[in-house]
Order: sequence, then structure tokens, then C-alpha cells
Amino acid sequence: MVTTIAVTGATGEVGGRAARLLAADGTEGARLRLVVRDSARGERVAVELRGAGAEVEIAVAGYGDRGAAERALEGVDVLFMVSAAESADRLEQHRSFVDAARASGVGHLVYTSFFGAAPDATFTLARDHYATEQYIRESGIAFTFLRDDFYADFLPLLAGEDGVIRGPAGDGRVAAVARADVADAAVAVLRDPAAHAGATYELTGPEALTLAEVAELLTELWGRGPIRYHDETVAEAYASRAVWEAPPWQLDAWVSTYTAIASGELARLTDDVRRLTGRPPRSLRELLTASGRQP
Repeated sequence: MVTTIAVTGATGEVGGRAARLLAADGTEGARLRLVVRDSARGERVAVELRGAGAEVEIAVAGYGDRGAAERALEGVDVLFMVSAAESADRLEQHRSFVDAARASGVGHLVYTSFFGAAPDATFTLARDHYATEQYIRESGIAFTFLRDDFYADFLPLLAGEDGVIRGPAGDGRVAAVARADVADAAVAVLRDPAAHAGATYELTGPEALTLAEVAELLTELWGRGPIRYHDETVAEAYASRAVWEAPPWQLDAWVSTYTAIASGELARLTDDVRRLTGRPPRSLRELLTASGRQP
């Protein structure tokens, strides 16, 4: 029996790596379907995967387009749903896509959620992830949740052009996880979804760092002048970001990125990456050294 695995976000980092690993798997009886918003970008990924001998289809649909999503998911057995880009209506988009998955008969849904997702989470966007989890539970579709801590790949981008990381994180710690480890963990689930039905995995890196320690590491590895951390007050954080004239929900998300770290909600380490992939998660040092890139 042919199993169809649909991967969203295949033109991005997490979904793209997951698609490439699944294509390289050579698992007999598995077909990949890339659900993308941009057909041209999706086709470039598909051509690459077909070149490796994989059977790959392309389907075009946005999360909020119920009709297109139903057509894209028709005949899909297992769905890897990478959370949508941050937006004011992301939760509504997620609900629409889950509705489409249910209507199309998707058997198992693997969703990238957020570490500590809860209705009262300090990080405001984690509340939307919790609501999405609940909606998936209520849909009746078999599920697996991957609750990712902040991406370690994102931490270097916190430094401004002046070499300062600004935010009200205090001495709080964050157990940031590499995007590659999230993708690898997802693939472990997608290869045998029934073994992970109903499970929630919390994906973290191997260490919990303060932003001051992140700054020290960047200074060491980049070698282009000191990077430092400035602990803003919450009021200062809102004021320093007002220049971008972002909507209130976006400002709240930006500032709560730091207050969530300060609260200690993102500091706990887990062994779930190792449990799923069979190897330890990448440290920030390993990630930066391997990439050899600077912002």
C-alpha cells in the first residue's frame, strides 16, 4: 500500500530539511507531496528531490484557503504541518487548514507547536499554539505535537547592527533548539507515525544559555568586535521597537520573546531530541561553527 506523506513549509528550513530526509530515505511505498504557496519555489525543491530518485508531487495551497487546502490534502495519509508564519490571523489559518485535513481524510497530523504552549504562556504566540493543539485534538485526527523551544538559529539575529542584544530577558535562560534537530525529530515521527500517536515531544538544545552567554559566544566565534547584552526594562523594550510601527500583537510578541526567557519558562532541558533521533541535539556553538556564517 502506498503511503502519501504531505509536507508543508517545504521551501523553508524545517519543512525543506524534512522533505529532503524523507526523499533520501528510500522508504518503499512512500510518496511525498509538497504543499506550498509558491508553485515555482516548490517545483525547484521537487526537481531536486526527484533527482535523488524520490516520487514527489506538488500541491499549491495556503493555510487559510480551505478549498485549495482540501484539494491539496486529498489522499494524504500523514501530514507534517509546520506552523504558519506569524500574523494576526495565524490561529484562524491553522483552524482552516485542520478543517481541510479532517475533510480530506488525513489520518495523522504532526504539528510544530511551541515549548510550554499554554493559554497563559508568557510568550504571546505560544497561546496560539496551545489553541491550535486543542483544535487538532478536537478534530479527531491522530496527532503528534513537536513543541520546539526558540530556534537556536534565531539567537544570533537578536544582535543589532551595533552589536547589542536588547531585551528584558534578565538572567533568564533559554534552551534553544536547532531547526535541523526539529526537522530530524519530525522525520523520525513521520517514518512511523503510529508509534507516536497522541504524543507530545518537547524539543530543546543541550544547554540553557542566558543572552549574556549568547553574546559572549558570538563575540568569540565571530571575531569582529564585542557583542553584548543590554537588559532593557519592559517599557524600554516597547519604546525601542516603536520605530518599526508594528501592530500591537507583533510588539507584544517581540517583547514577550524576552520576558518569556526572563520568566524561566524556556529554560528546562529535555532529552526528546535524542529519544527521537538517536543522537544528542546540536549546541549553539556546534550550529554556528558548522554554518560558518555571520549575519
